[in-house]
Amino acid sequence: MSESNSEMLRRDPRQAWIARNRLHPRHLEVLAELGTGGGQEAASEWLGPNGLIRRNPRTVGFIGPHGVKRIDRSGAQQGGEAPGGTRQVVKDDRRLVEIPEPAFLVAVVPDMAGGRLTSHDRDLLGFARQLADADPDSRGAVLAVVFGGHKENGVGDAGIDRVLHFDDEAFAGFSPEARLGALAAVEQAWTPRHWLLPDSPLGGADLGRRLAARLGERPATGVWQLEADAGSPLGWCCTARGAANSLDIRRPLPRLALILAECAEPVSETRHAARLLALPEALPPQLARLEDLGQVAVDPAGVALSEAEFILSAGNGVRDWEGFHHAAEVLRATEGASRVAVDDGHMARDRQVGATGTWVSARVYVAVGISGAIQHLQGIQRCDKVVAINMDPGCDMIKRADLAVIGDSARVLEALVALVEQSREEKRDAA
Repeated sequence: MSESNSEMLRRDPRQAWIARNRLHPRHLEVLAELGTGGGQEAASEWLGPNGLIRRNPRTVGFIGPHGVKRIDRSGAQQGGEAPGGTRQVVKDDRRLVEIPEPAFLVAVVPDMAGGRLTSHDRDLLGFARQLADADPDSRGAVLAVVFGGHKENGVGDAGIDRVLHFDDEAFAGFSPEARLGALAAVEQAWTPRHWLLPDSPLGGADLGRRLAARLGERPATGVWQLEADAGSPLGWCCTARGAANSLDIRRPLPRLALILAECAEPVSETRHAARLLALPEALPPQLARLEDLGQVAVDPAGVALSEAEFILSAGNGVRDWEGFHHAAEVLRATEGASRVAVDDGHMARDRQVGATGTWVSARVYVAVGISGAIQHLQGIQRCDKVVAINMDPGCDMIKRADLAVIGDSARVLEALVALVEQSREEKRDAA
């Protein structure tokens, strides 16, 4: 047999999967193998699916690239119990960054799904910081243009220096014409050096293409990597995905770019001022040709799991199936199930969630009586918020969950249904 002379770096997909699943028994071992350094640092970094070095923010004692100790948000340090029962308090020692007179602006229009920054938005802001901070002698500022009401309190923690908030009713819902007019006013007032929007179906992709047509720019879409290039007009080159994600295209970075997720590390080492801005002049009246009539009510049972935003999923711990179906109906949630529940005949096969069923990306995923097999955890890894209801406080699903309720699932769902019905009745009486 002849020995291959290829020096191409090949990624083991199974190792990459284990590196993303912190509950896998070989998780730390694989991270150490994929890491770039030794010891604890090696267990804190691994090669992501797009070829970028990813860092594990849950690693205890993680030291960031600027020498700042990361805040452990898993509870192992912050708010945890020290030996002897003394509560630990970790001070936020991140450096506060203020840029009073920036040399230029990098305008970012996040999706803000549900009024909060998504993980895609935070990756996008990390990308923007690379552009703004490349030259220490001529630093730029990141301007976030936010539409509608938002609930995000830590915008400065995400790397934002300036915030321009349009909260009028004209920008609520699907309002591309009003938002495009506002972005055109921002262009006229400050002329940002770069415009960055998420290349996502939540609105960023559509709005970014509309803005490119208004500005007469040829945008770069599907961008996931950034490189300095002195020969390019703006000093940067980007790598974008094309041909149905089967081809990488390298081109000079234009003024307007639509960015994919995992394009850069989210900002975590610094805090930024996030000063509020206002347009120097009032927005001109917009002639709206589109009218948002609101969301159309659909039967959650008819929504495919891969497209559902709110999933109530049942596992082996559910005994009262009639109560579970009633809870899903009252909560207006799409029903899902673990493999055990499907194999036992309680749910249809197309309702199975996990690596052997359907991969889901819901904004809220409620796991009822699911212990958390590796295949199931892999299938829900793209969900924004995971809520677990279980009797076993040590099961893997409880460890994965953002919010855990320890108790009998039937009683918890019954109480939840009562609260929801009471809230809706009070709203009807108030109306």
